[in-house]
Amino acid sequence: MLAQRRARKRSVEPERPRHARFPGIVQMDEDTHYNKVEDVVGSHVEDAVTFWAQIYGGLFSEDKCWYRCKVLKIISDEKCLVRYIDYGNTEILNRSDIVEIPLDLQFSSVAKKYRLWGLQIPSGQEVTQFDQGRTFLGSLIFEKEIKMRIKATYQDGTVIAQAEYGSLVLRNLKSPIPLWGHRSSQSAFSRPKGRLSGRPILDLKNENDAGNHVTFPKESLAVGDFNLGSNVSLAKIKQDQKLIEENEKLKTEKEVLLESYKALESKVEQTAQELQQEKATTMDLTKHLESTLKTCVGTRMKNLAAKVEILKEIRRVNINVRFGNDLSDAIQMLDEECFTTPTSLNELEIIWAEYKLAQEKIQTCQNVNEGNILIAKRNEVQQKLCMAIEVFILEVDELPLNKRLKTLQDLSASLGAVYGQAKEGTNSEEILKKFFEWKCDKSEEFTSVRSETEVSLQRLVAWFQSTLKAFDLSAEEALTSEDTVGNIDEILEKTESSVCKELEISLIEQGDADKEIILNTYSQVLQKIHSEERLIATVQSKYEESIEFKKQIIECLNKSPSVDHLLFIKKTLKSLKARLRWKLVEKNNLEESDDHDGSEIEKMKQEITQLRNSVFQEIYHEQEEYEKLNNLVQKWFPELPLLHPEIGLLQYMNSDGLLTMSLERDILDAEPMKELSSKRPLVCSEVNGQIILLKGYSVDVDTEARVIQRAAAYHRAWREAKEESGLLPLMFLFLCKSDPLAYLMVPYYPRANLSAIQVSMPLTSEEALKVMKGVAQGLHTLHKAEIIHGSLHQNNVFALNREQGIVGDFDFTKSVSQRASVNMMVGDLSLVSPELKMGKPASPSSDLYAYGCLLLWLSVKNQEFETNEDGIPKVDQFHLDDNVKSLLCSLICCRNSMTAEQVLNAECFLLPKGKSNPNPEKHTEYTQYKEEEELKMKNLDKYKEKTINGETNFD
Repeated sequence: MLAQRRARKRSVEPERPRHARFPGIVQMDEDTHYNKVEDVVGSHVEDAVTFWAQIYGGLFSEDKCWYRCKVLKIISDEKCLVRYIDYGNTEILNRSDIVEIPLDLQFSSVAKKYRLWGLQIPSGQEVTQFDQGRTFLGSLIFEKEIKMRIKATYQDGTVIAQAEYGSLVLRNLKSPIPLWGHRSSQSAFSRPKGRLSGRPILDLKNENDAGNHVTFPKESLAVGDFNLGSNVSLAKIKQDQKLIEENEKLKTEKEVLLESYKALESKVEQTAQELQQEKATTMDLTKHLESTLKTCVGTRMKNLAAKVEILKEIRRVNINVRFGNDLSDAIQMLDEECFTTPTSLNELEIIWAEYKLAQEKIQTCQNVNEGNILIAKRNEVQQKLCMAIEVFILEVDELPLNKRLKTLQDLSASLGAVYGQAKEGTNSEEILKKFFEWKCDKSEEFTSVRSETEVSLQRLVAWFQSTLKAFDLSAEEALTSEDTVGNIDEILEKTESSVCKELEISLIEQGDADKEIILNTYSQVLQKIHSEERLIATVQSKYEESIEFKKQIIECLNKSPSVDHLLFIKKTLKSLKARLRWKLVEKNNLEESDDHDGSEIEKMKQEITQLRNSVFQEIYHEQEEYEKLNNLVQKWFPELPLLHPEIGLLQYMNSDGLLTMSLERDILDAEPMKELSSKRPLVCSEVNGQIILLKGYSVDVDTEARVIQRAAAYHRAWREAKEESGLLPLMFLFLCKSDPLAYLMVPYYPRANLSAIQVSMPLTSEEALKVMKGVAQGLHTLHKAEIIHGSLHQNNVFALNREQGIVGDFDFTKSVSQRASVNMMVGDLSLVSPELKMGKPASPSSDLYAYGCLLLWLSVKNQEFETNEDGIPKVDQFHLDDNVKSLLCSLICCRNSMTAEQVLNAECFLLPKGKSNPNPEKHTEYTQYKEEEELKMKNLDKYKEKTINGETNFD
């Protein structure tokens, strides 16, 4: 049994300083051990400042007992340097003196290495001084219990500690430990304690039995007071220290090598796993390959057959598009079968231009004699034109125009389906040249690949045919396996390679440069197609004109134009007007007589009405005849106004059919409209059951022509769309023979203008939008004809049936600037636009400003307007529909050059297709309103009768 000394350790934890730093310390455990106080027993002194302390004590035995030690270095095959780990001293032992210990004794060391805090040994210290210091420290601590205050700990486990300086406590053990005088290899202060026969048994006695404390004052600690000898030299200790340092270095290297070993071991293990996985994968692949080899030939032939099938479809469909074969075919077709202009067409165009020039000269001629000469020349050109037309018709009849046009249309449709939208660009032969060069290069490359594919497939087919004999048992010719099989693998490999290469070339996406060339070429082809289509359309149009001209010219040459029928109508009109005037005189005379008969007067009134209707009927016939002659003048006989000035055809043409010379004021049963005649004479009458209004304009020689011109322009704009124009129609314009007056006949819509309607029964919001949409249409019609109204206000805008809005005419005696200079007001709102107030000319924009003000007036009804410093109303002050407000801001506030057409397409005018549900109350109010209007019209008729009979006078 190992007898090991027991050491008693007592820890005291005083308050530690916040910071304690010591130079040369490798590692400090400040959190756990700093300033910790322990009671230890010194066991081995290494130098003057370093000693080993036994924390646990055991029973001492004699020399030659077994102690726990650690081999520090192998000196030779027979010698080893060891350290007794429970005491700290070292010794060189023979190999035979070192034995293994049981497992239960293999635990951590009991001894610790302490170094006095704040003291260091000089590097050049002499041996004598070294021994003296060592002896002195041994006398203080050897085999004594010391109270040590821990300051730090080195990495090698050395504890930096401070003895209780000035009151150092030493305790004598109860059982003194005898000196090891019989061990030559140990110093006086370095002795192993305890046997290795078993685990040391620790003394668990109470620390209070440790003994008495002995205090050594600092002054009494002299070297000479101690006679402890030492047989360990300084050189030996340095050698031991060097061996220990080397041992520690080797330990570090061992740890590094151990870590490397572990890393390599882990890597080897990982590599082994990967190798195992790779082995499993290889096994699976081997099995798959073995399985595949069984069906290799079948799978290979099946895949090859599938690729050949795809290749067939590609060759049939895609190749024409891919290399522009369809484009080159189209170019060839356009070049070889190109339709050229007929030779007779050029000559026809020249003669036709000459014929038109002759007609224009006749139309502008004002001298009859000169006109006859021009007519004779025109007739000669006309004969030449008829012959040229005949030749042209015969030549065109021989041309397959419709067939060629159908071919071009089909070609354009087929190319468009493949290539889509064409590029806009100029026609250039350089594009076609570049295309053919590109196509040639691509075709050569593809032809080579295709030939290689066909050769490979032919070799494969030939091999199959020759192989049939080898497997035919009835065949007499004997073939060896070498003769039949031969190089089938090479043939298959070559065939697969050729097919795949052609598929790759055929299916690979074209590059941007290739696409650009094809698209440019397609655009050029499309331009050629369209150009030829236009030429064919021109020839067909000219052919149809020639056929019509030939048909009409024959009729005209066989039958010269006659004005006799028009003259007959004029003669009939004179007779009817004379009879009407006579009847009117008879009626007036009968009414003025004292004994007139009422029934006879009534009968005479009916005759007058019939005569008046007959007069208007003949006037309508006269208008129709004028229109026929007008068409003849425009097409064939421009000389008619010159040769027959008496019929007034030129005046009819200049007025666009509005002016008539057959209508007179006195044949109408007209009643003056005093309430409307503040500016000009206005009379009301009835024609064929329709109430009409005659507006009288005072004119002179200059004014008369301008009135006719302006009225004709307005009438021409109305005729373009008529009821859809949104304009008040002009029925007739005629001049008074007795007075310098021009009368304009228009339909009369009593109390239908916006001013009257808003006073009697204001329009609803929905009705107002319907009416103002029609007004916008009227402005659009005028502006499209380059006519500016300049006088749009609530009195000449009409709401027919409260839903159809139309724009009334304006004063044709005034220019645009004169009309726009009048400051018209609607309520407190001026209809004059800001630019007109600044002196700028009237424009469509100023018309739309007035339109916007009227729309605002209808929308807000009787509310007051707020305006800014420019007099523009503030739209935002009113609660309106968002779409209506947006339109008003564009028309009045922003003034963003909005057009009448844009107004028509405004959101507020896009009404739903379904009709809105009628309001019963509104319907009842409207019915009552209509009844009141009918009653007023009856009263007006009665008023007329009273006026005629002289019973009533105007105020």
